[in-house]
Amino acid sequence: KADQFRATAPPSKLSDLEKRRQRFALGNQGPNSPYVSSSRDDSPMPDANDGPCVGTSQQLEKNYFRLTAPPKPETVRPLHILKQTLDLLIRKWKDEHNYGYICDQFKSLRQDLTVQHIKNDFTVRVYEAHARIALERGDLGEYNQCQTQLRTLYKMKLRGSPGEFLAYRILYTIYTCNRQTMNDVLADLTSADKQYPAVKHALAVRASLATGNYHKFFRLFNESPNMGAYLMDMFVNRERVAALAAICRAYRPAVKISFLTEELAFVTDEQCAQFLCEHGAQHCFEEKPDGHLLSCQKASPIFETAKNGAYRVDIKGQI
Repeated sequence: KADQFRATAPPSKLSDLEKRRQRFALGNQGPNSPYVSSSRDDSPMPDANDGPCVGTSQQLEKNYFRLTAPPKPETVRPLHILKQTLDLLIRKWKDEHNYGYICDQFKSLRQDLTVQHIKNDFTVRVYEAHARIALERGDLGEYNQCQTQLRTLYKMKLRGSPGEFLAYRILYTIYTCNRQTMNDVLADLTSADKQYPAVKHALAVRASLATGNYHKFFRLFNESPNMGAYLMDMFVNRERVAALAAICRAYRPAVKISFLTEELAFVTDEQCAQFLCEHGAQHCFEEKPDGHLLSCQKASPIFETAKNGAYRVDIKGQI
C-alpha cells in the first residue's frame, strides 16, 4: 500500500526534507534502538578517601576497562594528554562515525578524569561532547550517565552549556513519562532558565502534549533547536499514534493521506502510508478521484489500541 504514495519535494525544500528523512529513520528506532538500553557500565567513582592518581601515560588512545583496583599512574593520562585525546576523538567522530570505538574511548577518557579527581571546564567539555554524540546515535543509557555528571558539574559554576542540557532533560523526561521528575524539574526552574530559547521550546513541547495540541507539537518537532530533535525522535512515533487516535475520533468518515502527512510531520505521503501500514491500518485505505484517504471509522479502534501500549518505556541509566 505504501508504494502508492510517492511524493516529490520542491527543490527549495529538499534540504529540510532530507533532514526530516534522516530524523524519521531515527524516530523509527524508538525504544528498540540497539543503543537505548545500553548495558555498558559507567566509570566507577573512587572512594572519597582515596587520593587522586597522577597520570603519566602519553597514549592518546586507550581502551576502556572497568577498574577492579586502584589504577597505576603509568596507565592514566594526565590532563594535557587528555585534551589532545578529546580533539582527536572529535575529529575521528566527524570523519569516521564509528560509535562503538568513540564511545569506548570517551568512557576511558572520563575514567582518567575521575581517578585524577579532575573537575574543571575541560571535564564539562568532555561530558557535553560525549552526551551529544550519544544523543546523535540514540544511546540514551550513555547520554543519561553524562547528563547526571553534568548536573553536578554545572552546580560548581563551571563553564558549559547548562541551558542546552536542561532543555534536553525536559525532553528526556517527556519521553520517560516520569511525572514526578518533571514536577521536580519545573520546580527548580529559574526565571533565567525559562528565558533560554531551547528551554522555552522544551516547555512548549510539554505544554502542547499536556493540552492535547498535536498540531502545535508537530510544528515544534520541526523547529527543535540544538540536538533536541534527536530526543524528540525517540517519542514522536508514540505521539503520532496518539494523534491518529484523536484524529480518527474527530474526523468522519475519512481523511486524506496528504493531510495526515502534513499534520503529523512526515516527509512524504509514502512514509505516512508506511507508518499506517506498520500499525495495522493497511486495510483502512480508500482511493478517491481527489486522492487516497484513510477510513477513520475502520482505523479508530486500531489506533486506540496502539495508543494504550505506546507509552511503555524501558531505559537503563535513567536520571
